[in-house]
Amino acid sequence: MKQYRLNRLFNARSGKCFDVAIDHGFFNEYGFLQGIENMEQAIATIVDANPDAVQLTTGQAHYLQSIPGKQKPALVLRTDVANVYGPALLRDSFSLMLEDCVEQAVRLDAACMCVNLFQIPGAPEVTRQCIENILRLKPASDKYGMPMMVEPLVFRPNEEKGGYMVDGDLKKILPLVRQAVELGADIIKGDPCDDVNEYHRVVEIAGRVPVLVRGGGRASDAEILQRTELLMQQGAKGIVYGRNVIQHDNPAGITRALMAIVHENATAEQAVAYLN
Repeated sequence: MKQYRLNRLFNARSGKCFDVAIDHGFFNEYGFLQGIENMEQAIATIVDANPDAVQLTTGQAHYLQSIPGKQKPALVLRTDVANVYGPALLRDSFSLMLEDCVEQAVRLDAACMCVNLFQIPGAPEVTRQCIENILRLKPASDKYGMPMMVEPLVFRPNEEKGGYMVDGDLKKILPLVRQAVELGADIIKGDPCDDVNEYHRVVEIAGRVPVLVRGGGRASDAEILQRTELLMQQGAKGIVYGRNVIQHDNPAGITRALMAIVHENATAEQAVAYLN
């Protein structure tokens, strides 16, 4: 039954997926709200550009799912909330999961749900909470046929630049991705690595589990398009980008440009045409 939902998530023509993450308001950080102050408008803009999926929280999913017709993007439901993205780790850092989140995902007609697996310097208790979340989620995921996307995130120390800063060290990324697979992930939402040409190693360590690559921090158009082209050449099955889409001056244009790379094997140079 999971395959039925995965068929909605992955493009039938290319077998790949572009998921636009608009769940940043869940994490109580002012800087994450740029570009999504008006959620209904932000979602409408992205839906019009027609990505494969949109990642939302249970409180905002109705904006997507109330749109009539069968052509709208699939819903990826965020299942956990954390307080680890600020400039300093709080004394009581946490990653908490929604109650009955698989049943919520079913009621919201989601195609997939997403859960974090953090590795944060100085916060092993948060990693433990993430593992406990996944262990509870996995049996219900299997019971209800709801695919589980696990997001292994390797943080740099918060004091460097605050939370959400990716540590691109493959020696840290690879074991965390493998742990996510061992815990039963149906999809990996993985960190980019420092050398994009080495990303095939992440794909290899995930085995048969498809890898969608996170966008990370805001980057220039040239960087994000070139990186995406290289990632797809390295065997990634798609991308999950948030701020590089929703904080862009032309969210619809960058979505179409990235869709061309993911689904049509366009080069970064060719994809720029969608922005002009």
